[in-house]
Amino acid sequence: MKLSDLVLETASAFDANRARSLLTVLGVVIGIAAVIAMTALIGGVKASLMNEMGMSQARLVEIYCFYNREMTLDDINAMQNELKDSYEVIVPTTSGSADITSSTEKATAMITGTYPAYETVMGVKMLQGRFFSQDESNSGQLVAVIDQSAVKKLFGNENAQVTGETVRIGGLDFTIVGVTESGAGAGYGDNVTVYMPLRTCQQRISGATAIGEVLGLAVEGADMNKVASETREWLAKRFNIPESDQEDSIYVITMQSMREQLDTLLGSFQLLMTAVASISLLVGGIGIMNMMLTNVTERIREIGLRKALGARRRDITRQFLLESVCLTLAGGVLGIVLGYAGAFALAGLAGGAFGMSEGTSITPVIGIDSVLLVAGICVGIGIVFGYYPARRAARLDPVESLHYQ
Repeated sequence: MKLSDLVLETASAFDANRARSLLTVLGVVIGIAAVIAMTALIGGVKASLMNEMGMSQARLVEIYCFYNREMTLDDINAMQNELKDSYEVIVPTTSGSADITSSTEKATAMITGTYPAYETVMGVKMLQGRFFSQDESNSGQLVAVIDQSAVKKLFGNENAQVTGETVRIGGLDFTIVGVTESGAGAGYGDNVTVYMPLRTCQQRISGATAIGEVLGLAVEGADMNKVASETREWLAKRFNIPESDQEDSIYVITMQSMREQLDTLLGSFQLLMTAVASISLLVGGIGIMNMMLTNVTERIREIGLRKALGARRRDITRQFLLESVCLTLAGGVLGIVLGYAGAFALAGLAGGAFGMSEGTSITPVIGIDSVLLVAGICVGIGIVFGYYPARRAARLDPVESLHYQ
C-alpha cells in the first residue's frame, strides 16, 4: 500500500470519529502543553535573569574577601597592577542607603559608590545623560546617576527629563547627570537606585573606607577558570589566609559559573515538571491504545476485505500505526499551541516568584529543539501504544473477519 493511500485512509478514519479522537488525545494534549509551558517559561525566566543580573557580561568577575580585615583601595590598586594580564579593569564598590528627596517627593535610595568604569563592567544602559566622569570621581563631586524607577517616584513620570535637576541625598544637594534603566540594582518596595562616585559615597554618605564588593572585567579571550584561580591565589597571599580558611574567606564568582548554577537549578525544576507531565502522557497513551483497539474491533470486516484483496500483514500494521502516530502528533500540535499560550499567561506570576524587579518582563522562549523533542515524544507514544492494536489487526484471519457481525 502506498504512503499516500495510508494517509488518506488515516484522514478518513479521523473524520469518522472526530469527537472520540479529540477526547482520546486529551491526555497527550495536557501533557505536551505542560512540558511546553514549563520549557518556554523557564527559557524566558533564564533570559530575563541573565539580562537583569548583568549575566550577559561574560567576562565579569565578582570578588569578595573577608579575613581579619576588609578590602581597601590599596588592595584594589595592588590587584590591578599585579593581575593586569588577567583584568582590563577592576572596580571597587561600596553601598549605603539614605533618603532622596525631590521638590515634591521622597524615597529611600539604595546607593552604590563606585568608579566610572562600573558602567562598562556591568553593562549599564543609559536612558538620559551620562555616567559620572573620572574627574568627578577623583574630586568627589556631588553628582548622581539615578534609575528610571527613581525618576517615576520622585518626579511622577518615568519619562521626565531630569538631567541637570537637583535632588537632596543624605542632607546634601546632588546634581543628576544621568538616568539608567531599572535592572539588577533596582530597589524593592519604595526603594530606588542611585550611583555616585566612590569617594563621594565614602566621605558624604556611608563614612566607611572598606570596600564591600569588587568587580573585575577579564581581558578579552581569557580563560575564566584560570582568571578565577589566579585571583584566589593572589588574595590568599595578600591577606595571608591559610589554605584551611580560604574556602570560607575568598569568593571569586565568574558569570560562567553563575550560568552553570542557573542552568542546573532551572534544569532540575524543568525535569521535575516534565516527570509530573509524563503521568498525563502515560494516561494519554493508554487512552490511545484503548481507542485503537476499539477501532480494530469496529473495522474487522474492513480488515478482512483488505486482506482478501491482497493486503499483507505489514500493510495493515502500517495503517493502524500511522493512525496512532497521526493521532498523537495532532495532540502534540494542539499541546504546543496551548502550552505556549499558557506560558505567556504564567509569565507575570513567574516574575514575582523569582523576585525580579518592577518593570522587568518575561517573554517565554521556545526553541526548535523543544518542538522536535515534542514531535519525537508524540511519535514514540503513537508507536509504543499503537503497536499492539496494529499487530492484533494484522493477525486477524480474513475468512473469520469477513463473517464478523
